[in-house]
Amino acid sequence: MAPDTAGVLLGEDGLARPAWAAFDALMRDYYDQEWGLPVRDEQGLYERICLEGFQAGLSWATILRKRPAFRQAFSGFDPEAVAVFTDADVARLLQDPDIVRNRAKILATIKNARATLALRAEGGLVDFVWQFQPAATPRPLVHADIPTQSVESIALSKALRKKGFSFVGPTSMFALMEAIGMVDTHLLGSHRRGSSGIWQDPAQSSSDTGQP
Repeated sequence: MAPDTAGVLLGEDGLARPAWAAFDALMRDYYDQEWGLPVRDEQGLYERICLEGFQAGLSWATILRKRPAFRQAFSGFDPEAVAVFTDADVARLLQDPDIVRNRAKILATIKNARATLALRAEGGLVDFVWQFQPAATPRPLVHADIPTQSVESIALSKALRKKGFSFVGPTSMFALMEAIGMVDTHLLGSHRRGSSGIWQDPAQSSSDTGQP
């Protein structure tokens, strides 16, 4: 794995990635195929909000490895199904060794499902979250350039809490915004920079059009 001057690592495939996505195959595939791409469906967005909550205090690699088990335990993160979970379901989940057995986070997932359904009367979760997309995105050269929260993630956190969501702190919500393409925090030297189709760097735009 060769270092690059732009804060990324060049893999054997010749592609540049940040260190967190350069070594573990699961993390690399997640980075290459999923992270930073827009999520605009209710179920997918609900799942990601809940998984960011479960990730609090843990590594994302841990959550990613457990994601298939999370999906099975929480009915594929169908909010209509999770919203009617009972105390018996909570007890079942607390005995499931393949997920994160944290009572508060499990209860938050059920609470968030109910809040997701309630938001349908106001246009739905997707529109509610995406209204906090910022006017500009970071342009990080190295990992230290990437913020851990923003004015928008703070506002999103507060707004979701008012709507009944839990485990949606500003840092978790900034991570969500990164994961679903609301901001592009791919390093400038990464092969995935601009992959969301939402953000385009000025230099990239000039090269595409042939303009200086």
